[in-house]
Amino acid sequence: MIVCLSASNIKHAGKNSTSLKICELIKEMVQRKNDEEIIVEVVSLVEKELIPCIGCGRCFNEDKCVLDEEFNSIYEKLIKAEALFMVSAHYAPIPSKLAMLLEKMEQLAFLKRFNNESYRSPLYRKPVGIIGHGGGTEEIIRYYKGPVIDSICNALSYPIEMNIVSGNNEQIKGVLLPVRNVKKVEYSIFPLQEYDWNDIENRLNPLVKNILKEIERARNKKDI
Repeated sequence: MIVCLSASNIKHAGKNSTSLKICELIKEMVQRKNDEEIIVEVVSLVEKELIPCIGCGRCFNEDKCVLDEEFNSIYEKLIKAEALFMVSAHYAPIPSKLAMLLEKMEQLAFLKRFNNESYRSPLYRKPVGIIGHGGGTEEIIRYYKGPVIDSICNALSYPIEMNIVSGNNEQIKGVLLPVRNVKKVEYSIFPLQEYDWNDIENRLNPLVKNILKEIERARNKKDI
């Protein structure tokens, strides 16, 4: 199973959420490449009511957050998955619920690792593909790398030490997706963002392929 996490906080977008659409596209791509052998579960954070970490340290003995069952439910899915995709828009710099999720994941790993250097997180070396997007066209999406891709990558590195899978030689830590056009519309205070979904699929294709290769490699190791 693969978990594809949609980090968008925009509730009014519903099924038109760009993060959610990207997750659904990845799901279709994986099914096409694997004849539906691998199940992709889309997890949307928009409906989740996560609680910020308060650094109480009680997770050290419990291996979960004693205050946040919503987080625990998501975390269990991530642990059970063979690989992950994390899809995040550029907010300030990333959506607040994703920040809360990453903070707790990191805290769970850090406290154990600090007290026992041989400890490894349940997510250790699990493949993850990071995808960033926002309201930027091709000319400015490179500015999203630092706040979005690098922020998520840093959180999933030490002490969690996930396997950050690259898209290609130019996008080593993750894939950035541009909008085709941004418009003002009379009936809304929000911008209308138009996407070239064929182009987005082409940009995602190397990352999806590499994630599937990592899953196959891990399965082959188990069979030895």
